[in-house]
Amino acid sequence: MKLKMSEKSLFAILLRSPWWWSFLIAAVLMLLARVFLPEAFRAVGMLSALPFAVLAIIAAWRQRDKPSPERVALALTDLANMSWKQFLPIMEQAFAQQGFSVTQLNSSAADLQLEKSGMVTLVSCKRWKAATLGVEVLRDLKELQVSQDAAYAACISLSLPTGVAVKFAKTNGVQLICQDELASLCLKVMKD
Repeated sequence: MKLKMSEKSLFAILLRSPWWWSFLIAAVLMLLARVFLPEAFRAVGMLSALPFAVLAIIAAWRQRDKPSPERVALALTDLANMSWKQFLPIMEQAFAQQGFSVTQLNSSAADLQLEKSGMVTLVSCKRWKAATLGVEVLRDLKELQVSQDAAYAACISLSLPTGVAVKFAKTNGVQLICQDELASLCLKVMKD
């Protein structure tokens, strides 16, 4: 049985937050223990800050390559201003940098086929500029994934998907690469 942390737990929230929040909580807990606990219990009280200090280290490690919000916003603006002929090579390079072999597809449901370690992923990215990402695109992609016997499917969009699309993606195993994640994926290619 694989244990999974609840997305709403304090530790999960702190792992997604800036690393210094966890460090600040650890420092405050240590200070409170030092000031308010009797001498006999101070060391134990100060140790209560240890999980938050460990969380700060884990969060800092995960966030070490995370681009700043300003860089993400600039990248999203640049991507929104691109034509399809400019956008497709960036996506190909971004996936190639991650070790995938990339093949263009001539399909309405998927634009790229990625292969790595014998596993095939179909990627739909032609509608990256759509105002909203609806469930129809994801249904078509999932049907193609099943018919091609591909291991994974991913859909790329600058906009946030609708609630129905998010639910469909979760229940059918379609990865959504939107906004910040898309900017992070493309930033290395765009700065070269």
